[in-house]
Amino acid sequence: MAPFMKTRFFPWMALIFLLLSFPILRAAPLPGADSPVAATDLAQKHWKILHIMSYHSPWKWTDGQLEGFKAALRGLNIEYKVFQLDMKRKTDEAWKQAVSREARELIASWKPDLVYTSDDYAQKYVAMHYLYQKLPFVFSGVNAHPAVYGFLGSGNITGVLEEEHFVETIKLLQQIVPTVKKIAVIYDDDPTWPPVLARMKNSLPQLPGIEINSWDLIRTFAQFKQRLEELQKEADAIGFLGIFAFKDEQGKNVSYKTVSRWVMDHSTLPDFSFWEDRISYGTLCAVNVSEYEQGYAAGEIARSILLEGRSPGSYPMKPTVKGVPMVNLLRAKKLGIQIKTGILLSVTVRDGVNKDF
Repeated sequence: MAPFMKTRFFPWMALIFLLLSFPILRAAPLPGADSPVAATDLAQKHWKILHIMSYHSPWKWTDGQLEGFKAALRGLNIEYKVFQLDMKRKTDEAWKQAVSREARELIASWKPDLVYTSDDYAQKYVAMHYLYQKLPFVFSGVNAHPAVYGFLGSGNITGVLEEEHFVETIKLLQQIVPTVKKIAVIYDDDPTWPPVLARMKNSLPQLPGIEINSWDLIRTFAQFKQRLEELQKEADAIGFLGIFAFKDEQGKNVSYKTVSRWVMDHSTLPDFSFWEDRISYGTLCAVNVSEYEQGYAAGEIARSILLEGRSPGSYPMKPTVKGVPMVNLLRAKKLGIQIKTGILLSVTVRDGVNKDF
């Protein structure tokens, strides 16, 4: 080997030998989700989550939210406890105060790691009592603006808003019944509905040729039946929002299944709403707000709060965007409406009503 090759080759060989002689240094893993050990410990940790539902179970809307929530937290060691406020069927203020006090007592005694609250009543009667505290709350199915409940800036409360697919639902209705021009909207005195009504009114400019000629606040079943008979000559279609709080002659709540059955038997107008359970009980069409997506989105937030230690306040409160177009074919047949094949192929079809109808 030439002399100049020796002077260049051997120093490099010596350097390589020295490097290989020392152990390789690696940065220590940071604590948190990126650490395999920490991630394993968190996944095995026992969590307690209390779900406070505004309404009751079994009911597809509430059960579907919880199903989605649990799916997003699959794989974690979680103990769930469910508390039903049942405020859709029991609407007097004495009940609301008593049952919400019981829910807060459960929080104090069971000491959950996180509280999942669904729909508006659970926010008003429970979550609002925990503003600016350490206990994290995640909600779904909330119609009102978060500011109504004081959630903005509270730091420990966040979640998923529910915004109905009004424009999409009316466009689906027009595909089914192109002659629809005048619409009546019926709702009860549940505090859920004012923000929904406001969004519907604000969206009307997106529906040229559509007029909502009647916004009817109904409080009794007798008043509902009378008004529905009048609307047969005043409107081309009816939108059903709140049909849960109608009172009978004794002041007791009339089941919404009873209300839906009366509509099926006595109304000849095409009708719409925004939720799948209404389609299951005979409403003609809806672009459904997915209760599963609501719960799943809330569950994803809860998962990050538990596993990553993130503050609820770091998550924006925003609605899910997925809507599912649905049609009840039995209702269409009863109304004498022939729905085009192209429409049926693009929607979820219900050809009947629930067995407990």
